[in-house]
Amino acid sequence: QVQVVESGGGLVQAGGSLRLSCTANGLTLQRYRMAWFRQGPGKNREAVSALSQVGQITQYADSVLGRFYISRDDAKNTLYLQMNSLKPEDTAMYYCAAQVVAGNWYEADKYAYWGQGTQVTVSS
Repeated sequence: QVQVVESGGGLVQAGGSLRLSCTANGLTLQRYRMAWFRQGPGKNREAVSALSQVGQITQYADSVLGRFYISRDDAKNTLYLQMNSLKPEDTAMYYCAAQVVAGNWYEADKYAYWGQGTQVTVSS
C-alpha cells in the first residue's frame, strides 16, 4: 500500500522561507514525474512545480518562478519544495503527487498517490 506524506508547512511572515518535504512508502519517487500542487481557500487546485523522472527537468508555475525550487533526494526517497520570498497569496494546502497517466505536468487528473497535504500560511 502506498503512503505519501507531506510535511514542513507552517506559519511564516511574508518574505520568509519554508522547505516542504514529501516522503513515500511503497512508491519509488524517481520512477515518476513528481509534482507539487496547492489549493488555497476558495480556489481550485493548481500546479506549482514538477520534476521529471529522467533528466530531472523542472517545471514551475509563473507565479512561483524564481522563488520556489523543486528537488529530489533519491537516497531518501524524498521530494522537496524550497519556497523563498513567500507572499500571502502562497497561502494554501500543499500536496505532492506522482504522475501516472501521460499528459502535461500541470494536469492534476494525471496524478495519483496524493498525500494529506501540509498547510502553508503566509502572513502580511
